[in-house]
Amino acid sequence: MTKRLFDLFSSSVGLILLSPIFLCVSVLICLDSKGPIFFRQKRMGKKKIPFNIYKFRTMVDGAALLGPLITTDGNKRVTRVGKILRKTKIDEIPQLINVLKGEMSLVGPRPEVEKYVLLYKEDYQEILTVRPGVTDIASILFRDEETILQHQDHPEEYYQYVLLPKKIQLAKEYITKSSILYDLKLILLTFFRIFFPRI
Repeated sequence: MTKRLFDLFSSSVGLILLSPIFLCVSVLICLDSKGPIFFRQKRMGKKKIPFNIYKFRTMVDGAALLGPLITTDGNKRVTRVGKILRKTKIDEIPQLINVLKGEMSLVGPRPEVEKYVLLYKEDYQEILTVRPGVTDIASILFRDEETILQHQDHPEEYYQYVLLPKKIQLAKEYITKSSILYDLKLILLTFFRIFFPRI
């Protein structure tokens, strides 16, 4: 089975099985705060083709105008329901739509905004030869990224010049190891980290 067929099958089945969660989360978001159910943001995809990434909205409407691109733990822009969605990673589920559309893969380097891609042009020249993913090695290792950033004096600078270079290195490592079996391993590790975060 090719990677694209695997993505198509998995995202289709996932969207069907998780449809009750979609419904419940949508209702909770509407009850909790004003604004759309989904958060959409322009990210850079394969061959530097931009696309809108889908997530459940976890912040107040118009949050992008109220703060930086990155989010630290305890950020006041995050809603009550949003805190739970971010902690459990349920906010990422709508990205299965991106996978179904062919804009993303289940596993691959996490997609970045254009600002950060331009900051490391040469590195992303290689990274964006593949589809970005819902999860990757960096997602597993830096699952508590918001907490890490919270303890920095200058979180955005720390992300750009410390965390992001590490993510770039891991993205390149993924490309060299990429295979269906390796993807399955990373998917299982992702679920393990979600359900057993302290281990």
